[in-house]
Amino acid sequence: MKKLLAAMIALAVLAGPAFAQNKRQTPDNPLKVDELQKKKDAEKIDQQYREIISRTAGQGDAVRVDPWQNMRQVDGAQPKP
Repeated sequence: MKKLLAAMIALAVLAGPAFAQNKRQTPDNPLKVDELQKKKDAEKIDQQYREIISRTAGQGDAVRVDPWQNMRQVDGAQPKP
C-alpha cells in the first residue's frame, strides 16, 4: 500500500508542470494580451501611415528645385567662383 501511495504522489508531482503549461495559454495570460495589443497597435500605425501616404501622393511634384543651377556652365560660360 505504501508503494502505491508513493507512486501516486510521484506521479502527481511529475504531472503538475504539464497541467501548469496548459493554463498559460488562456486568453487571460498577460503575455498573450500584451502581444495582441502590440499587433493591434502595429496595424493601427500601418493604417495611419497608408492614409498619410495616399493623401500626400500628388503634392510632391509641384515644386522642382535645382540646388546646383549656379554651378553649371551655360553655353560655354565659366562657372562663378
